[in-house]
Amino acid sequence: MPHAHVNKLTIEYDIRGTGEPLLLVHGLNTQLIEWPEDLINLFVAEGFRVIRFDNRDIGLSTQGTWTPPRTAKTLAAILARRPLKGVGYTLVDMADDAAGLLDALNIESAHIVGVSMGGMIAQELAINHPTRVRSMCSIMSNVGDRKSGGVKLSLARKVARRPTPTKENAVDEDVKLNELISGPHFDAGERRTLAAALVERSFTPGGTERQLAAISASRDRTELLATVTAPTLVIHGLLDPLVKFSGGVATAMAVPGSRLLALPDMGHDLPRPRFMEIRDAILDNIGRASLAYRREQPESEDTC
Repeated sequence: MPHAHVNKLTIEYDIRGTGEPLLLVHGLNTQLIEWPEDLINLFVAEGFRVIRFDNRDIGLSTQGTWTPPRTAKTLAAILARRPLKGVGYTLVDMADDAAGLLDALNIESAHIVGVSMGGMIAQELAINHPTRVRSMCSIMSNVGDRKSGGVKLSLARKVARRPTPTKENAVDEDVKLNELISGPHFDAGERRTLAAALVERSFTPGGTERQLAAISASRDRTELLATVTAPTLVIHGLLDPLVKFSGGVATAMAVPGSRLLALPDMGHDLPRPRFMEIRDAILDNIGRASLAYRREQPESEDTC
């Protein structure tokens, strides 16, 4: 896979298809190969240039060197609605990475789809780099206000008690965690195959803790999202225990003119039976961006 030099980091990425750029931004501890191939193919078939990448501290992108708090401490800070101090970066920096990747690829602007932490990054991208965002889709995310979209207490307790990650237990623990956070369409065998590929590609537990600390340290985006003009779609599962549905509601309320798609059989996952519906909703939002662009263009003068 190719890589780009961005903000003194190396960012690993890949590109599928041609046409309008569609930038996919994934979540906490989530490598680019976790984007479902079947979902990507749906957008490639629609004529999009689909770009996915490893955020800093995950996969084959640059790993940080600062020591983060342990996961249990960071989760406690999140539950207490107390932002962490003294972290090495925040979601603003990660959004700058995404903008830098677009620069490296000579892409002026793109449609942005972010999942979980990636939705938070997409929001920061739309706030701080509005001209780079043609449309935005924020999936199973929140606005960082520490009142909405929190983790269920029962899940937080289970996550805090997970064993120290090692290469030997990584696949089993990945399957267990995803079974806890996913909806009824979770396939343990499919996830186990993917988890093995993820561990073989990259194993970076310290990076996960740094990303989690970055989320905890980041700002409330509620008022800032009121300035976003890019057509916005919010997708959220009613069964999500990791980022509760209230996070999606708060995001939709914060962005003027946004639309909310609530899926009753979706947890903190992208359920395969909903791929077509998710694609269609994103295409509809992209269509709103195209209409807005055409309205902004001056009418051509008649010539005789």
